[in-house]
Amino acid sequence: MLQRNAVLALLLAAVATPALAHAAPRGEAKATVAGKAVSIDYGRPSLAGRDMLGKAEVGQPWRMVADAATGLKTDADLSFGSVKVPKGSYVLTATKTTESAWTLDIAKAEGDKATLGSIPMTVGKLPESVEEFTILLRGEKDKGEIELQWGTTSLKVPFTGK
Repeated sequence: MLQRNAVLALLLAAVATPALAHAAPRGEAKATVAGKAVSIDYGRPSLAGRDMLGKAEVGQPWRMVADAATGLKTDADLSFGSVKVPKGSYVLTATKTTESAWTLDIAKAEGDKATLGSIPMTVGKLPESVEEFTILLRGEKDKGEIELQWGTTSLKVPFTGK
């Protein structure tokens, strides 16, 4: 009888417990720059009818996802203009600096206030809406580009590697 009551209690608890929110699926962007591997691991939340980039607060870093941080791993030394990023692992965030401007922020670790740098991104409009947040990483010879896409917004930043 005790076993039966324990099983019944477990079944009732399972039915009464609300389902936990599912984490966003993960994505990975990869490219070869200067003959070396560069990759970005990131979460892929869905818009679900929201304007998430429009809701971003000016001056507040955005992790690009609510789950695990967005990570950059590079076997090449990268240069984003005057911002130098030695080979290694980093955390990427983006900051809306005005209503129409963004920067890509690169730090050694999540929450690190001393970023390696903040790089202005080119803001563009996509021809079609992208439902799931997407990061594209392109590489050709010693040049590369990171592109963030969500909704009808495109945010791009070029870089070089060696």
